[in-house]
Amino acid sequence: MPLDATGRARTLAQLMRDSSLSFAGITKPDLAAAVAATDDWIDANQASFNSALPQPFRSAASLPVKTLLFCFVAMRRANRLRAEEDG
Repeated sequence: MPLDATGRARTLAQLMRDSSLSFAGITKPDLAAAVAATDDWIDANQASFNSALPQPFRSAASLPVKTLLFCFVAMRRANRLRAEEDG
């Protein structure tokens, strides 16, 4: 389910609060448009992502679990998710 206007605004606000990120040269409206485009892309590509998941995970996992799986992998790729095993 896509974010509503409040969800997008709160995502934008939290993103702008993240001091580890640099948005030099990016305006607030440009960043807001990027949040909206990302949310739209996730909604448009949900079926493709679901199809890429192997069975039986695909049929057994709920939408929130699949969404968190995507987020965890993306955060790890961005070096934003550490596991206990990393030490």
